[in-house]
Amino acid sequence: MASMKRPRLRAVQAHPGAILELTFTSGQHFNLDMSEDLKRYPGLGPLAKGDAFEGAVLGDAGWTVEWPAHDIQVGADTLFLDGLAQSAPDENTRTFMLWRLRHRLTLDQAAEALGVSARSISRYSSGREVVPRTLALACLGWETLAHSDAA
Repeated sequence: MASMKRPRLRAVQAHPGAILELTFTSGQHFNLDMSEDLKRYPGLGPLAKGDAFEGAVLGDAGWTVEWPAHDIQVGADTLFLDGLAQSAPDENTRTFMLWRLRHRLTLDQAAEALGVSARSISRYSSGREVVPRTLALACLGWETLAHSDAA
């Protein structure tokens, strides 16, 4: 079995509006809009003030993006998944990827939750295969059940 390589960054450029232009060593390129993340995650909040966001640099030999002045780091793997989700070719794939990101599910956890193989989850997560509508609906159903169990 071929081993999966973790995503690693070759370059990062911050742009106004909380946009990160990301180039990965694989050649994949994303313009990632992080404006909602800056509002949603308190740890990223300082980056929403002034021009703090524009201080982004590559860190840890491309394994992270860092804002050294604020001691904030985001892993390349997280940014890669976010970039895939934002650039998903269709609504079903976007629904699946955002579901997985929201709940921070590993391949195995997502596979167990949806009743499919981890290999299938890997193909959907990497963008190699379009997510079927039934799987996107299963994500929404799982989320609804998880919220009703917590209440």
